[in-house]
Amino acid sequence: MRITVLCSLLVCIPLSSATAQKVTAEDMAARVRMEFMHAWEGYKTYAWGHDGLRPVSKTSYDWYGTPFYLTALEAMDTMTLMGLQEEADSTREFIATHLSFDRDVYVDVFEFTIRIMGGLLANYQLSRDHRLLDLADDLGKRLLPAFITGTGLPYREVNLKTGAVRGELSNPGEAGTLLVEFGSLTAMTGKGAYYNSAKIALLSLYRGRSEIGLVGEGINVTTGEWTKTDSHLSACIDSYYEYLLKCAYLFDDADCKQMWLTSYEAINRYLLDSSATGYWYGHADMNTGNRTKTWFGALDAYFPACLALFGDLGRADRLMKSCFTMWCRYGIEPEQYNYVTGKAEKPRYYLNPEIMESAYYLFQKTHDPAYQDMGKVFLDSLVTYCRTEAGFTELDDVVTKAKRDRMEPYFMAETMKYLYLLFAPSETLPFDRVIFNTEGHPIQKAW
Repeated sequence: MRITVLCSLLVCIPLSSATAQKVTAEDMAARVRMEFMHAWEGYKTYAWGHDGLRPVSKTSYDWYGTPFYLTALEAMDTMTLMGLQEEADSTREFIATHLSFDRDVYVDVFEFTIRIMGGLLANYQLSRDHRLLDLADDLGKRLLPAFITGTGLPYREVNLKTGAVRGELSNPGEAGTLLVEFGSLTAMTGKGAYYNSAKIALLSLYRGRSEIGLVGEGINVTTGEWTKTDSHLSACIDSYYEYLLKCAYLFDDADCKQMWLTSYEAINRYLLDSSATGYWYGHADMNTGNRTKTWFGALDAYFPACLALFGDLGRADRLMKSCFTMWCRYGIEPEQYNYVTGKAEKPRYYLNPEIMESAYYLFQKTHDPAYQDMGKVFLDSLVTYCRTEAGFTELDDVVTKAKRDRMEPYFMAETMKYLYLLFAPSETLPFDRVIFNTEGHPIQKAW
């Protein structure tokens, strides 16, 4: 008899399959759609025309003092997939007629690439509205000056109007997470500079790896010198590995495939830590391979999805079970979790989507309903601890459940999308013909 697990504050309580069958996948998809609309209506009511919502104070925020309509843009493809076409169409019209990059402001190259360029390209493919592709092309041209360095690694920031650059201290996660978007822009426009610039950055990071095959979490883009040598799968590195694998599939890129295979071997040799508490990937020094921390966290939880995409379903399942253990420890996952002591080293929760993404990938690969059972737990936790009258908010502390006052746009682009797709009919999106960028925007391999 299949066992469904539901998560309480500290432990996972098994319930009989008879109880679980009262709620169907169709019911769950409808429930996720309803919660998405709750967050969307909160944004429209209190933050429309701005980047994001503060759902506790019912106010808005903008990243750079001037809006780029991040939440609206990030929510569009999720609305389309959910069948909320009227909302998606009206939002697309607003974006197409209001969004402009002719602004004298320094922006983060990585964030604008994965959030805005990725969102524009995905929604162009879904709608065929060429105004969105034109906007993506315009943004791409304005970001290209960031790549003019001796190493090919991009500066962290570029001025959208002047092309001036700044921020030479970067990391693999930011410098190496650009090729899905820039490569897709090349495929859609025929302009090779986009693919080449992002590919050179990836190659530069790979060439700079240590003798044992690992990268660190800090690098100087002008000198290529490593500024931080801690190696792991978490923030500042995570999506670098993700894009090696995804670009191998999306563009049939043999270089990316080889870089992934080499990195995959080093990751499993030096970061993998199978302990008495489960199957984990911890931290190690990039040069020696010596363990530095027994930490794993919300951002690391993307790796089961990578393992599943690669076809290593055994490791993916074992790691996903550890991720679920981390979630159940406090009823919601912390930013960083010590898997030896069971302590939340960094207790914040930022409405992260990675664990939902991994559950979705594993379900698509195996059709095992256990991953949907996990998804029910994730949604229940979000509603119990993060839902507010105007949307969903981050937590300052997963132990006390103290609330912050911020709903990041990726909650609409990723967290809600992956939860919905976990329960939606398979025809909602052709999983085998789509690569999600690291912001959850689906790019169709249509070239």
